[in-house]
Amino acid sequence: MGGGSSELPSVQFWCFSQCTVQSSPVFPKPNGHMVPKISIVVPVYAGREPLRALLRSIELLDPPPFEVIVVLDGTIPEDRSIAHAADVTIIDLPTRVRPAAARNIGVQRCSGEIVLFLDADVTVPEILVGQVVTAFQDDPTIDALIGSYDDAPGGTNFLSQYKNLLHHYVHQQGQEAASTFWGACGAIKREVFDAVGGFDESWYYIEDIELGYRLRAAGYHIRLCKHIQVKHWKIYTPLRLIRSDVIGRALPWSLLILRDGHAVDDLNTDRTGRVSVVLAGLLVLTMIGGLWVSWLWVLALGVLALLVVLNWDIYVFLTVKRGLWVTIRAV
Repeated sequence: MGGGSSELPSVQFWCFSQCTVQSSPVFPKPNGHMVPKISIVVPVYAGREPLRALLRSIELLDPPPFEVIVVLDGTIPEDRSIAHAADVTIIDLPTRVRPAAARNIGVQRCSGEIVLFLDADVTVPEILVGQVVTAFQDDPTIDALIGSYDDAPGGTNFLSQYKNLLHHYVHQQGQEAASTFWGACGAIKREVFDAVGGFDESWYYIEDIELGYRLRAAGYHIRLCKHIQVKHWKIYTPLRLIRSDVIGRALPWSLLILRDGHAVDDLNTDRTGRVSVVLAGLLVLTMIGGLWVSWLWVLALGVLALLVVLNWDIYVFLTVKRGLWVTIRAV
């Protein structure tokens, strides 16, 4: 992958924190350029074909990363086979430890000055490493950065298109001085990561957001680089969407807000987002109540109108990207 000799070094195995590690070739720096070494860390659980697509896209990175570390989080044999077919360092965990711990274990194995975290269900553009390096070099005050999903999601069904396009829109409208970290495509200086203690392994979900809150509280700077974009291949179904947005986002995010005593006015928790959540809840209640009290339907229509007005820019964006019918279904 790194443009060196076509002969790869022999594979070695040794014990590392109760897991098996397969060594990878060393990726050379671009000739004549002193650039920070980028270590990519990918935690994976049941990644399957999206993992294969990610590793293929990583192989095409130019310039290449210094190293790629795939942490098999107590995963299935198919993922193990896919990872072993790629030129990466493999950390094979015997039991599942969840993303926060898997990422921390991956970082322990890193040698680069900058750690770039990627989710196993994204693919990356060829210029990703160059974009990350340039961002850190252009602004030495940056301690961490996050990117965005692109506007062409891999999943073709309505929920996948809607959810991923909404995520793209939110990040593209966010403040460049970010208040959160993002594990799907986020980079951080290794010394900064170590200084704050890495990911908090007590969080099963939103461990990346929690890390971002601690980074900001400690005085570190996170930059939202809107031009750094990856493609998301996750397929959303109604059940998966509920599990993701309620169990994996709303509930733990509420606990995080209660812990810190305030909500950060950025990305999903900006003022518009918080008001929309309240209105959406009120809409559901009024529609249910309308089954017994007919005039509540009038109130429900009013709440719906407020939601449309409040999120008008999002609906215009969806219409431009996917047409009026997708927007109507989104509403």
